[in-house]
Amino acid sequence: MDSEHWRAVITAAQAGDRRALDELVAGWLPLVYNIVGRALNGHADVDDVVQETMLRAVGNLGSLRDPDSFRSWLVAIAMRQIRDRARRKTPDRLEEAPASDFADLTVLRLQLEGQRREVAEAVRWLDDEDRQLLSLWWLEVAGELTRRELAAAVGITRQHAAVRVQRMKERLETSRGIVRALDGACPGLRELTGRWDGRPDSVWRKRLARHIRGCGYCGGTRETVVPAERLLVGIALVPLPVGFTLSLAFGGKTAVAATSAGWSAKLLGALTKPAVAVTAGATIVAGGAYVVTQPPDAPPPRAAIAPTATATSEPPRTSAPPAPTPRSSPSATKKTDPYGTVVDAVDRAPDADTPPAALPRRPESGITSTGGPKAVMQHRGDRVTLTGRGYVLVRWQISPGSRPGALVMPSWTGLKGRLFHVASGGSRRMDDPLPGAPNGYATGMGGPGIGYAVLPPGTQQMWQNEYFYLDGTVTLTQNERGCDYGLIVFPTDRDAVVEDIGQGPPQGAIRYGLVRDTGTDSAPVPQYVTRETPADPATVPQRSRV
Repeated sequence: MDSEHWRAVITAAQAGDRRALDELVAGWLPLVYNIVGRALNGHADVDDVVQETMLRAVGNLGSLRDPDSFRSWLVAIAMRQIRDRARRKTPDRLEEAPASDFADLTVLRLQLEGQRREVAEAVRWLDDEDRQLLSLWWLEVAGELTRRELAAAVGITRQHAAVRVQRMKERLETSRGIVRALDGACPGLRELTGRWDGRPDSVWRKRLARHIRGCGYCGGTRETVVPAERLLVGIALVPLPVGFTLSLAFGGKTAVAATSAGWSAKLLGALTKPAVAVTAGATIVAGGAYVVTQPPDAPPPRAAIAPTATATSEPPRTSAPPAPTPRSSPSATKKTDPYGTVVDAVDRAPDADTPPAALPRRPESGITSTGGPKAVMQHRGDRVTLTGRGYVLVRWQISPGSRPGALVMPSWTGLKGRLFHVASGGSRRMDDPLPGAPNGYATGMGGPGIGYAVLPPGTQQMWQNEYFYLDGTVTLTQNERGCDYGLIVFPTDRDAVVEDIGQGPPQGAIRYGLVRDTGTDSAPVPQYVTRETPADPATVPQRSRV
């Protein structure tokens, strides 16, 4: 979501708008949860620290002068609460084990494999101070924080932050080596760890590191070690646990005491009024309890109507062929061209200087997403369910430099209602030369020096930003199995679509966008879409009849 949107939401929440406050908490709670969870590695105090952070943020929202600084302000509050918790630790609590190891949670929820899993598990071996810094640096390389915000949250200069981060990264790489070695079969390491109780700490980190440095078996790397920052770029936030409850009630505070402590009267009223307001998969209920209602990882319910999908090289046809242009009579369209007979096909790139056609208007009531306002799907099996009537942006990030090869395209399953492909934008197609690439060889699909991302035969070339219109519900699944790619899914609106596709070459973009929507049911549907809910979404045929 863009900064202008959040500026408006924060301003409205400061004025006592209950829905704006609901959206604000829903949008930023995952960020706080990830910072605290990683800094404390899933300790039993995580929930308390997250709750205290959000309670202080909501309570002091009126004192925030510049809405644009909300993120850095919120992160700084979270870090203060983490440090306060560390100062309050008593000797009898020092030996407490994590209630839910955040490293395991990260691997499980984000389905991390290989060296990405290795980085997540290495976090266990860091000291508290390094883990706190890593909780911010992880989000920095993932694109959720800036270096300026990281430095401000820690309370140091950017130059000092650079030194601190570098030292932390060195210890993280040492810890990665330990994780790698413990997965091996070195007899000397087995003998050394015979006296180890299995709990990572700095003493054993040093002992194991010394062994690895002097051991030909453990020190011999059997694959190229990718730097941690490259592995973490664009990785998703760890989703909140199902049923996670954040209480924004006041405990023993009276209304007078709460108001004198800095709670605005409007905000106090918004939190204490009996109400239920659902936004982005979360609810503020009577008394101020905030309950996340993210569904479990089970596949979406099977659609009531699930016609058999076909996988032919041409779009399925009825007695009348699909029309390339809008028909004058909607009723005629329903008779001769059932919804779904027009499917996207391979196309040629439009001229860079040709502005797009006008985007037809469709009814909008808004889209809710199980992934919140920004769902990042980085690994095979990641999915998001979208519901409502309105527009959705799917932003592509292909990484052939990490792993080139064939792309297994994402798929839309369990469709109830209608889904259209309405526009393509982002100023470029993925096969457009990237600015500054030598001899124009490098594109979003790769280049000779790094390998290529290869589309399945007959698949339409995607653009950086692809826009869809949904009237109903559908689940989008990331099916990565060859070349690395990520999808970022944002509920959006028509105005944002028009603004994106209209950013042409005069503004420095490679090309204008492209409108695909005809305004009728003859508008194209995505190629990999079905009303069924297959056990493996990657098996959805390229040309499904819906």
